[in-house]
Amino acid sequence: MPRRPDNPGACAYCGEIVTKRGVGKHLDKCSKRQEALASAAASSRPVEKLWHLRVQDAYDKDFWLDLEMIGSASLGKLDNYLRAIWLECCGHLSMFTIGGWQGDEIAKSRKANAVFEPGITLRHLYDFGTTSETDIKVVAFREGRATTKHPIALLARNRMPEMLCQECDQPAGWLCFECFYEAEEPGAWFLCDEHVTDHPHTEYGEPIALVNSPRLGMCGYDGPAEPPY
Repeated sequence: MPRRPDNPGACAYCGEIVTKRGVGKHLDKCSKRQEALASAAASSRPVEKLWHLRVQDAYDKDFWLDLEMIGSASLGKLDNYLRAIWLECCGHLSMFTIGGWQGDEIAKSRKANAVFEPGITLRHLYDFGTTSETDIKVVAFREGRATTKHPIALLARNRMPEMLCQECDQPAGWLCFECFYEAEEPGAWFLCDEHVTDHPHTEYGEPIALVNSPRLGMCGYDGPAEPPY
């Protein structure tokens, strides 16, 4: 199934379409982002380090997030955010590491300021059976006041990758679990609105709507794939 080589995203402040490489430059000039920074500077929130994170699926780079996290927050807050926007399906265990499965585990109780430094990459593992692996790269940091009362702010996010219907090659909106688990041809499990109505496969349940998450199709995940705040 064809995919664009660099899936673009949208700025969380103004909605402008941006590339992954261009997120930082866009945020520097985004008027809505600058308004949020000015409002934050006038607030009573504490001045602290705020970390810019690039989060993306370890194997499917079409799925990515740019986040800003306050340095005083624990990694547990980041775990909760990733569960809410991308991962949560059955309350599985998870952990952070440096080096993947064989690397060093980092306790969720540790604060971002004690772990992060520019250039470091953490691996987040969710569900130790059907595992979702997510890379968190520390891009940069700034000193200032957070733009939100929450520990994490969404800066930008990938657009939903275009999936094509297995029957007609038109944009798809549905996934068939039976095709997903049993099809031999990669990508032969997506359906458009027309062809989902008479699709015969129900062995693993009815087809589900596509959502913007790399965990789609894993362990029965079906969303919501929306920011928690």
